Amino acid sequence: MTAPPLLKVDKLSLDFRTREGRVKALQDVSFHIDRGEILGIVGESGSGKSVSAFAIMGLLESTAEIGGGSVHFAGADLLADNGAAMRAMRGREISMIFQSPRTALNPIRKVGRQIEDVLRRHGPVTGHEAKKKAIEALERVRIPDSARRYDAYPFELSGGMCQRVMIAMALACRPMLLIADEPTTGLDVTTQAVVMDLIREMVDETRMGALLITHDLGLAGEYCDRIAVMHAGHTVEDAPTEVLLEKAAHPYSARLIAATPAAADEIADLGSIPGGLPDLRRQDLPYCRFRDRCDRRVEVCDAQPLPVTELTGSHLVRCWRPT
Repeated sequence: MTAPPLLKVDKLSLDFRTREGRVKALQDVSFHIDRGEILGIVGESGSGKSVSAFAIMGLLESTAEIGGGSVHFAGADLLADNGAAMRAMRGREISMIFQSPRTALNPIRKVGRQIEDVLRRHGPVTGHEAKKKAIEALERVRIPDSARRYDAYPFELSGGMCQRVMIAMALACRPMLLIADEPTTGLDVTTQAVVMDLIREMVDETRMGALLITHDLGLAGEYCDRIAVMHAGHTVEDAPTEVLLEKAAHPYSARLIAATPAAADEIADLGSIPGGLPDLRRQDLPYCRFRDRCDRRVEVCDAQPLPVTELTGSHLVRCWRPT
């Protein structure tokens, strides 16, 4: 019997109230993550990647409204949570690495103390135990001379070291699910590889699940087991990484791959995606939000909701004309 997924997001819809109207940020977004698996969510800025993560974590702004769908984690309905249970779960069972470590870390508090804060929040520990575990957390992410770095402030560390501290903090309570929101932003290529190797190693070692949010399709292709492609608040394709990169079925996925440097021999061979994302405040948003940029558009794209087609048991595409 197949085990249920660790995380299942099913037909999640979410709007933001603004003075200019309602922003339809997510519509029928669906994906899942199994234990020991890294799911990558890719797409251009504004596609809804981070908003999906914040909805899972219960970190939405007060102007956000869930319009439908469900989010289940380890059997618990996160959207039906009363708030207190989610706060207890956050950091202990579900952790998140944010985009900018220097912004996420408290600049006037030693990094070791910040890791201790997480440990104290989620369990009774003495001061000596908390310090010992904080140093061990720094050692797990291979920060050299961890006992000394425990007393460092964020401004005394490089960007790569700060990101390792964020990973150490996220993993301090050994969560079942790790959400990494653009964890390599602003890092050089070598440091990016170190950070991603750490995440991959932790997933393989502890069998936790991980959600990697990135605009870098090449990074997702190297480290993720599956990839979900988002466009303008829709999940348009979801497939095992090798399948997606070799046989992308949605026109947007295909164009993303063609626009990735690794897919081209010369700079002149790089593809492009015409146009831009539609204004999500429009009242007359089309069923397919990619229609104005798509060269496969037919009349049915404008007339009926998009079907979700199962090409194989694990390859889903939301399109009237998949290839």
